[in-house]
Amino acid sequence: MSESAENAATSRKPITLLRLAQMHRDREKIAVLTCYDASFARLMDEAGVDVLLVGDSLGMVVQGRADTLPVTIEEIAYHTACVARGSGSAWVVADMPFGSYHASIEQSIANACRLFQAGAKMVKLEGAWATPTIRALAERGMPVCAHLGFTPQTVHALGGYRVQGRDADGAALLRGQARAVAEAGAQMLVLELVPSALARELTAELPIPTIGIGAGRDCSGQVLVMHDMLGVTPGKLPRFVRRFVEGTADVREAVRRFVRDVKSGAYPDESLHGY
Repeated sequence: MSESAENAATSRKPITLLRLAQMHRDREKIAVLTCYDASFARLMDEAGVDVLLVGDSLGMVVQGRADTLPVTIEEIAYHTACVARGSGSAWVVADMPFGSYHASIEQSIANACRLFQAGAKMVKLEGAWATPTIRALAERGMPVCAHLGFTPQTVHALGGYRVQGRDADGAALLRGQARAVAEAGAQMLVLELVPSALARELTAELPIPTIGIGAGRDCSGQVLVMHDMLGVTPGKLPRFVRRFVEGTADVREAVRRFVRDVKSGAYPDESLHGY
């Protein structure tokens, strides 16, 4: 790392829960990328990414799996430790993988502890059914990010990658779920594949930051899978994905462009969304 880059990396104040909440109140956009190793964690931190998500998406983009379901708590803990060692000021969130919080509250607490000990500052759980677990973790001082809308760990039950909350009943259900997880103690909420109008309403109503992925431009922040935004993922990508590496000199500049466009509101463009 060059001296100038090292100075830039150490000059930014650490991102905290209080800072994220203030960004939500001030409508300052939050830039989030998935991250799985120390080198990219350092690069993203230097580029100004606010939150690094150690996502169970690693099952697909790192391990070559068909979906996220085979990812284990041991694998997430390993990658979390790598990211935590590389990150300086960014907030590190670790996914609770499929099966790691489904059996009992006790199982959930034990596995969350493993991720916090590995270096996570927050854990992410999918689905409103996990509300009691969110409450139990929050009561024990473990910050939680909820995840609603399309939840990849229930891809088979949802019938594939489908937008959630399109009709009035679905929107009402999602609105109630969002209120429930916030009241249970979740301090951030990922909204995936949700109509932009509904995501806008939830962001205005909720006291916690919302992070959108395929949920329009009016969420508190935006998240993308690193491999998608770098154009590495093979095959057809979701229409909300932009390959930020196109037209840039290198990966570092692509990440900076992502941060800049999220912060300015230039990404996502509603034409990329259209739900």
